[in-house]
Amino acid sequence: MNSLQKTQHIYEVEIGTANYRGQNLLVGIKKHDRFRHVYMIGKTGTGKSTLYENMALQDIAAGRGACFVDPHGEAIERILGQIPRNRIDDVILFDPSQTEAPFGLNLLEWKDENEKDFLVSEAIQIFYKLFDPNQTGIIGPQFEHWMRSAALTVMADPEGGTLLEIPTLFVDQNFLAHKRKFVTDPTVQEFWGKQMAQTADFHKSEMLNYFTSKFGRFASNGVIKNIIGQKKSSFNMGEIINNEKILLVNLSKGKIGELNAHMLGLILMTKLQAAVMQRASLPEQNRLPFYLYVDEFQNLLTDAFISMLSESRKYGLAVHLTNQYIAQLPENMRSAIMGNVGTLLTFQIGAQDARFLAPEMKPIDQNDLQNIPVHYFYARCTIDGTPYDPFLAKGFAPKKFENEPAADSGAENFELANNSEPVGKISGTAADITAADTAASAAANINADTAANTTANIAEIIKILSELRYGNPV
Repeated sequence: MNSLQKTQHIYEVEIGTANYRGQNLLVGIKKHDRFRHVYMIGKTGTGKSTLYENMALQDIAAGRGACFVDPHGEAIERILGQIPRNRIDDVILFDPSQTEAPFGLNLLEWKDENEKDFLVSEAIQIFYKLFDPNQTGIIGPQFEHWMRSAALTVMADPEGGTLLEIPTLFVDQNFLAHKRKFVTDPTVQEFWGKQMAQTADFHKSEMLNYFTSKFGRFASNGVIKNIIGQKKSSFNMGEIINNEKILLVNLSKGKIGELNAHMLGLILMTKLQAAVMQRASLPEQNRLPFYLYVDEFQNLLTDAFISMLSESRKYGLAVHLTNQYIAQLPENMRSAIMGNVGTLLTFQIGAQDARFLAPEMKPIDQNDLQNIPVHYFYARCTIDGTPYDPFLAKGFAPKKFENEPAADSGAENFELANNSEPVGKISGTAADITAADTAASAAANINADTAANTTANIAEIIKILSELRYGNPV
């Protein structure tokens, strides 16, 4: 068995190469370590997206379930071009810009009382995220009260209800009367029968304009209205997760608008979180691993999702998050990420981010973090539950997966996990070394006391890696 085949059993995904005593060594992440989650940060154009695509493609080729959320669209197009033939039927492509036959995505579609309460709470948090991220009072207790009562009212209808129906409750008495027939919650009945009935028209109209204005931009937008206005979602997130399907989400802000992209992304991630939490009813051995990739995650995840990172491992969800700089993250989100992420990958970052991350990346100093060459990154890994000092690595060029080996290519074919037949190919050489050896030894080679030694180490790696061929020439 050659070295690549051996390391394939060590790593579930390969992320790059590191210099170890003059050799280019494979760097990857073990299966169990992935469920401690991955956070990647770096300036635009430094190689983050390529690394994410390579990781996702490895999961797809290996037959694993995955969701890739792309706020730009280009990555989704590249991934679609490399889906193995044996996995084409597993792909669900959610592209809101395709308006001919829009997918339905109903946030308020529920299965049981616990999920219903969770979805109502998250619907409120979504409006905070969109309209009052700093909680300055634009969204407040009064909005929450109206929103909760109205959402529970439309959800009581056996035929279902949607976000876009909520404003109609306050302006159409016939519609309200129809929906109230199904309401059994005494608190909701009291809201309509006492509070709203006894509120003066003047005060009611003042609040109504404030409340409904948050829905207007979605109700009047044809793209998003035709998606969130459908009572039945076009795909079941639980089935995707539990049956190892591939969900590709194209939220190109240039095509559908930034606010619409954020709204749909927040709804999708809330539905995914609800499906993950439903796994509590499954025996642990039946919770098949599922891998989530979210670029620019700060716009698409609520506080509840971030706080779930500490528990998602037991539900079989491995989360991979990336963004460009720390200032994009609210304080509570920063703390949750730093406290729950096992693998931290830093590409080239700015001075402010270097100051923030330097304590996490010791013995690497701030100058080192700011001067990483493009496509290189420092990796601070947790390996078998043990944290290791960071080391320098280089990401691969875009991987090329093929359904059949190319003739006379000289490539070494290997079997990916959970597949009995080869479904991918990779070319290059790597020494047989564990991730722990790579991390500990490569970190020991870095002299953090002087920038000169670090620069020399980088130059040595560049020279060695210039001859490496992995998939495509680099």
